Amino acid sequence: MTEDEASSDRRTTDGSAPAPGTRRPGGRTARTRAAVRDAVLAGLTEHGYPGLTVEYVAEHSGVHKTTLYRRWKDLEGLVADALDLAGEDDWTPPDTGSLEGDLRALAREVVASFADPAVAASGSAMIAAGFRSERAAAALRGYYTERFARCEVLVERAVLRGELPAPQEAVAGLPARTRAHTAADTADTADTAVSGAIDAGALVRSVSAPLFFRLFITREPVEAAHADQAAAATLAAARAGAFTLDSAADSPHGTGAWTRRPSYRP
Repeated sequence: MTEDEASSDRRTTDGSAPAPGTRRPGGRTARTRAAVRDAVLAGLTEHGYPGLTVEYVAEHSGVHKTTLYRRWKDLEGLVADALDLAGEDDWTPPDTGSLEGDLRALAREVVASFADPAVAASGSAMIAAGFRSERAAAALRGYYTERFARCEVLVERAVLRGELPAPQEAVAGLPARTRAHTAADTADTADTAVSGAIDAGALVRSVSAPLFFRLFITREPVEAAHADQAAAATLAAARAGAFTLDSAADSPHGTGAWTRRPSYRP
């Protein structure tokens, strides 16, 4: 057994796959995990969750079935870990210099990714798996929660650039040049409640929501025009204060509310 494999076996007390974000293995362990993930995605795409088997994963990954059972316990563990691994990349949201450009670029990324038949098929299969397995559903929620959390920086940058009204309790701590912008914005939108935090999580979710609705509910095609429409609607809602809360505690997304983060350096 290699050092990587020994470390992998010690990662939890019961030998199960670790929780998302708890390890980033390298070497042979990483290659094994990636091969298993690819086999799971291929199986879901080809057969769907009901037709996926541990035997299929073993055959297509080259990892012995007993090893799969030892490390991942069962099929649900394999699917959940495939989603965990999918979120362990270095993807960052777009930075175009404006909130409008960032939202449009983000929406177009969604459209572009599902324009690829292979990506669209595997993505649809993973979402479908969430309706069949609670562990897969939890992993799917974790994946998108983490993905959207990365996007919250778009809102931070927009507030600091003066594109969105900053929460009043945060204005005093912002740089002077930002205070000037936010004061003007607040005056221009006097009828908008800006006393609370901006729910950054809700804002970034609203960009992809209509696109996912077309993709997975009505099963309609999506194009760049739909992406631009979703981005424009989100931007208009944000400027109107639709994502502004009376307090950060009111956010349904928990940590998704933006007030002011002292560690941020514009």
